[in-house]
Amino acid sequence: MLKVELHTHTAGDPQDAIPYGPVELIDRASALGYDAVALTLHDRQLDLREFAAHAASRRITLIPGVERTVDGCHVLLLNFPPSAARVVSFDEIAELKACSSGLVIAPHLFFPLTHCLRGLMDRHAALIDAVEVSYFHTPLIDFNRAARRWAQAHDKPLVGSSDVHRLWQLGHTCSLVDSASTPDAICAAIRAGHVEVRSRPVSLVRIAALLAAIKAHNFVAGLRPSA
Repeated sequence: MLKVELHTHTAGDPQDAIPYGPVELIDRASALGYDAVALTLHDRQLDLREFAAHAASRRITLIPGVERTVDGCHVLLLNFPPSAARVVSFDEIAELKACSSGLVIAPHLFFPLTHCLRGLMDRHAALIDAVEVSYFHTPLIDFNRAARRWAQAHDKPLVGSSDVHRLWQLGHTCSLVDSASTPDAICAAIRAGHVEVRSRPVSLVRIAALLAAIKAHNFVAGLRPSA
């Protein structure tokens, strides 16, 4: 089983000021025993060739990705060509899926945020390959419960992701994927349901501190916050 993180942000993200780059993310993931990491900046797909040798030296498989805003909502597009960062509609996502082996994940599905898919999910259920169980939950407050119910009702696999904006988030929530360690194999295995979620809640204080830090850094950097 591969330990995989499918939702991360690094320096260079257009919407959030992140205080570390891909190299630091790779090193932290390696130290925590991860086998693969998807880099999913908002509306920008990184060219991973610059980091491939370093990732290989740490035995980390890099998965290309983007957290794309479509119809005002966030969608994780993994292992698609760079054109994924330019799609503007769900019809274009369908066209991408028809000609590539990428994976479409619904992140933080029923969170009370304007950029979550929520009511659009039923309309576009056929395009969704997996549903995210997000790091952002406490023992008492867990918006992932609704996502779990939707996934079960629509026979979609669940994946665990940390939506990493600070390195200390890594390790709380992840996916265990039964596959070979290549982007194509990992995505195919998730699509087929060969994935398990590992997640533990964090304190409300910890989440509040993280969101405050993101907002403060975005304000200093002059960026519009995404959350």
